Amino acid sequence: MNTTEILSHLPYSKPFLFVDELQHIDENGVTGSYTFSEDLDFYKGHFKDHPVTPGVILTETMAQIGLVCLGIYLTATAAAGVPGHVMLTSTAIDFMKPVFPGEKVTVTAEKVYFRFKKLNCTIQMTNAAGEVVCKGTIAGMVTNKMNA
Repeated sequence: MNTTEILSHLPYSKPFLFVDELQHIDENGVTGSYTFSEDLDFYKGHFKDHPVTPGVILTETMAQIGLVCLGIYLTATAAAGVPGHVMLTSTAIDFMKPVFPGEKVTVTAEKVYFRFKKLNCTIQMTNAAGEVVCKGTIAGMVTNKMNA
C-alpha cells in the first residue's frame, strides 16, 4: 500500500485532518508532516492575542500520523489485505516547545510492538528548525469496524 492509498483510508476530513503528507512508511515506522494553517478555528481562543496550538491538537496530529497511518499500513499489508481502523487507547506525551499558527511540523513514529490487535509506538514531533516540540509514547487498538 502506498502513501496516497493510506491517506485515502484515513477516517478524518477537514477541519479535523492533521496529515498533509507521508514521507516514509514501512513495517517499523512512519514519518509525515502537517502545516497548521493560521485560520484554524481553535487559534481564535487559545491563547487570547497570542495563539498557540493546543497540546491536545498536537497529540491528535501525532496519533493521526504516527498511529493511524502506521496501523492502516500494517493491517493492509497483512494477509487479509484490508486496512483496519485504529482507536487511540493511551498517550504519554511531554511538551517542550510551542507550535504557532503557520508552522510545519514533522512526526516520526517507531513501532515498539504490534500484537493482539494493539499497536504501541514511540513518537516525536519536530518543528521546521528540527527542534523537538513534543515526544512520548502512544498506543491504540486496531479493529475491523468503526463500531467494534
